[in-house]
Amino acid sequence: MHKQRQKEMKKELSEEAKKADKDLNIILISMAIPLIVFMVYRNPIMGFCNDLSVNIWLRFIPLMLIQFGIAGLGCVIIMLYRKEHFRDYGLVKTHFLQTAVMSAVVCIPAFVFMLINNEIDSYLPLQGCLHTKEFLSRTFPVNALGYALTILVWGFFEGFNYVVISKKINERYQGVNTHINYGAIVCGVICILIHGMIGFDLYTIFEAITTFILIYGMLMIKEKTGNAWGCILIFILFWNAI
Repeated sequence: MHKQRQKEMKKELSEEAKKADKDLNIILISMAIPLIVFMVYRNPIMGFCNDLSVNIWLRFIPLMLIQFGIAGLGCVIIMLYRKEHFRDYGLVKTHFLQTAVMSAVVCIPAFVFMLINNEIDSYLPLQGCLHTKEFLSRTFPVNALGYALTILVWGFFEGFNYVVISKKINERYQGVNTHINYGAIVCGVICILIHGMIGFDLYTIFEAITTFILIYGMLMIKEKTGNAWGCILIFILFWNAI
């Protein structure tokens, strides 16, 4: 009876791993296509998006769709396909305050790094995004809608994307080594690579290290508290905010 139960458990885990593997492939494909397009046509895309003679919405929407394709679309596809909910990924009320405080702590190394390099001169959530300040200089409702979409795509979905990828990786490789969080490690590396933190000079090395601490730390906090809001808050209130 006990051996039969063990076989059933292995079968269940195997099925979960297969589902996670399929989900990861969906996310990878949905990320790769817009990322490759952006890398190949980066100069004309950015040239168009910076052309102030063109309507702001015509410049903003293509960039928003590319960003959402890279970080967001894959998550939405698998959530709809699997009939999953945001709460399944830790977007819950439980342990919110604890998560928020701990998430603020993991931001300290990155904050200190920017402080030492004199990169802090103002604070505004997502001001590092191309059209944030331009939207905020417009009148209502353009300013409100533009800023809300920026927060949703560059803030919420970018943070949530790491939560989903980490969870799926851990489901895919569950039982391989219970002392290592493969999802958090891979997400930290993905963030470093996507944002081009590659080099052997001291600045790039420490930038990559502090970024890895930030991503790995926020995902480990999610694992500890079961609450993923810290990942979202970091990308709304800290990433691109200073």
